[in-house]
Amino acid sequence: MTTNGILIFVMAFLFLFLGYLGVPVAFALIAGVLVVTAFTPIGLPSMMTQLFNGIDVEALLAVPFFLLVGELMTSSDVTARMIKLSQALIGHVRGGLAQVVTVFSMFFAGVSGSSAADVAVLSRSLGPDMKREGYNPAFIAALIASASTMANLIPPSIMAVVYGATGNVSIGGLFLGGVVPGVLVGLGLMIYSHFFGPVGMMRPRSSFGEVSAAARGAAVPLVIPVIIMGGILSGFFTPTEAGVVAVAYIVFVAIPLLNRGYLRRLPHDMAMTGLLYSIPLITIAAASAFGWMLAYLRGPAVVSEWISHAAGNDPFMIMLLLVLLFIIVGDFIDAIPAIIIFMPIITELTKSADINPVHMGVVIIVTLAFGLITPPYGIALLMASKFIGVRFGRAMFASLPIYIVFLATIVFCIFFPDIVLWLPKHFLPESVGCFKNPSGSGYICP
Repeated sequence: MTTNGILIFVMAFLFLFLGYLGVPVAFALIAGVLVVTAFTPIGLPSMMTQLFNGIDVEALLAVPFFLLVGELMTSSDVTARMIKLSQALIGHVRGGLAQVVTVFSMFFAGVSGSSAADVAVLSRSLGPDMKREGYNPAFIAALIASASTMANLIPPSIMAVVYGATGNVSIGGLFLGGVVPGVLVGLGLMIYSHFFGPVGMMRPRSSFGEVSAAARGAAVPLVIPVIIMGGILSGFFTPTEAGVVAVAYIVFVAIPLLNRGYLRRLPHDMAMTGLLYSIPLITIAAASAFGWMLAYLRGPAVVSEWISHAAGNDPFMIMLLLVLLFIIVGDFIDAIPAIIIFMPIITELTKSADINPVHMGVVIIVTLAFGLITPPYGIALLMASKFIGVRFGRAMFASLPIYIVFLATIVFCIFFPDIVLWLPKHFLPESVGCFKNPSGSGYICP
């Protein structure tokens, strides 16, 4: 093994070993980098600078605003209106509350972009009702955790913001590209709940008037996804500016209209959002330094050569191998540091196989979202099992059949890029490499 190979092994070993001992991910990453730095010509001040450079990215400013949107919507109980709309639309079918969990997650994903917020809202608002109707607690935890992953697929997605910011990929394109897999996961969960889930309590079908009333009640919060995506697609907002406008809309329109008494708690939730943002922020800084050192030691080039040697220039085979890699990585590492650490490898393979960067990004994001419910890390499943009060092992066993939904979605995204990229090509054509037709109107797409 070469010197670089030994240093890469030491850095990875220290990270995994310290993580296994319970050291927070960010500090485990930094420890591995600093130890290896001592055996290279790079000075410690340079690595400290790299820590700062990792978070000195304007696009990452979108993350705290999307987190604040989710926090305000959750704490002010505005989400209850979206739950009522979900119940009116789908609560009458077999496994009614299980279906409501999925439909509400699709609505809320268009607001928060955070799986953690989704798990907290669902566990608190629908978990007790599902228990009272006789749903198995393990099934409840598995379904809530699985449904929460759609927050990373349906825009606005914090994972897409981080991927786009670190990989220089269009965030708007990633937002639109995530719609198809997000809907596929949602439909898959609804089909699974209907045919294989508990029957639950059968409710009468809501009348047109009841559905209309529920829709009117949820109209104010459901404007938020329209503001975010409408502003980005029209070119009026960047993703960061869209987050700012969404927060302003909630503070000055939604909360005064729907829950005026909540205004006094705004400072608390803003401070809480700052604390929540500090966790991914320090992790992003540490992962950036780790990824930079990995690139300095030529780790991405070596891994890219291995994958290219095994798959040649076949883009589908390369993506399948990357999916296998990230399924394993997602079992042990959170999605955000995984994206930043492995971004040089992704970029190298995307260029060598001539894969559309947005297509590759969507496939990687769906795969890492799947990692939120796979052991031993599975942070969404861990949170859901804790909130519902069931052992993680039981929740994991109940989630095994749901893995088929995610694997089928990933395979679909790999082999049907035209469907995945249909929305970006029609609404943000330049995000997927299309260019204006020099001889007339419209765009030419490669």
